[in-house]
Amino acid sequence: MNNYGWLDSYLLKKAGAERDYKVEWGWHRYLVRGKMFAAVCTPDPKYQPHQGREMVILKCEPLLAELLRAEYPDIVPGFYCDKANWNSVYLNGAVPDQVLKELCDRSYELVFSKLTKKVQREIKEHYGVL
Repeated sequence: MNNYGWLDSYLLKKAGAERDYKVEWGWHRYLVRGKMFAAVCTPDPKYQPHQGREMVILKCEPLLAELLRAEYPDIVPGFYCDKANWNSVYLNGAVPDQVLKELCDRSYELVFSKLTKKVQREIKEHYGVL
């Protein structure tokens, strides 16, 4: 059961956000100009300790990622990603909505900030974000 029914639309409202499905991985990926800022997946039960729990994977600064994992049992190191820079949040867990929204915003901003200034400007102009 997913406790965050708003998540998909929230991620897609980000300027320039697109969703695709990576068949090989079974992941719904959220991208800005081809760069992933979030992914939703359900790891096979063989991947312990996830036990088949649906999750969203989000980029995060390493120090903050550690602090969040210490505070919330439903935030764990990123599944199949760099454990220092990505967190996974279990979608059947108890992370407050506002915390998850802030993590989504942060992940998007971290990825967006790595795009070229020209691409950032194009996206902002196209979506009326200035």
